Amino acid sequence: MFTDHFFDVAARALAAIDRQAVEDMAVKLAAVRDGGGRLFLLGVGGSAGHASHATNDFRKICGFEAYCPTDNVSELTARINDEGWEGTFSTWLESSRLRAEDGLLIFSVGGGSLEPPVSANLVRAMQLAKQRGATVTGIVGRNGGFTAQIADAVVVVPTVDPQLITPIVEGLAAVVWHGLVSHPALAQSKGHWEQIAPVPAPAAAE
Repeated sequence: MFTDHFFDVAARALAAIDRQAVEDMAVKLAAVRDGGGRLFLLGVGGSAGHASHATNDFRKICGFEAYCPTDNVSELTARINDEGWEGTFSTWLESSRLRAEDGLLIFSVGGGSLEPPVSANLVRAMQLAKQRGATVTGIVGRNGGFTAQIADAVVVVPTVDPQLITPIVEGLAAVVWHGLVSHPALAQSKGHWEQIAPVPAPAAAE
């Protein structure tokens, strides 16, 4: 049945993710925070939802000064209207005075590309970040696109079924960034339910 197939594809893709890449990203992000840098989380479509949710967790759990430009729909749509879609994130980052100490976390199924132009607003944001010397990280799918080419740390969710690229990448991206905010290198506090969970009783002495 389809559900069996979908869960099997998800499990195989998850098993194939490079664990060291996740560890490397945790270290890079921790270095940004510990160096006094800010984290800007970028994505479009479903990935914009990831960026918004992850911003909350990086702030609340990891003690990051973190921001998601798509959370401000007034500014986002004004920039689209006045400056065009491609500049929505780069001009936002310029107004935020992006600096070398800061970091970007990109969520994208394809990772963006210059030719053909796909997710050009993400590409231009990453180009600006590189010009400023900021750290670029990403959780992407397929071959990782432009993000994988220039990022300082990237996690690629591999394609197991070419008919299920987007749902698997977006679904497992959430698993990966939840793993990051839970990582000992980043986590400074526990989530609410972990805080109220009963502590297991110590094992009885033999």
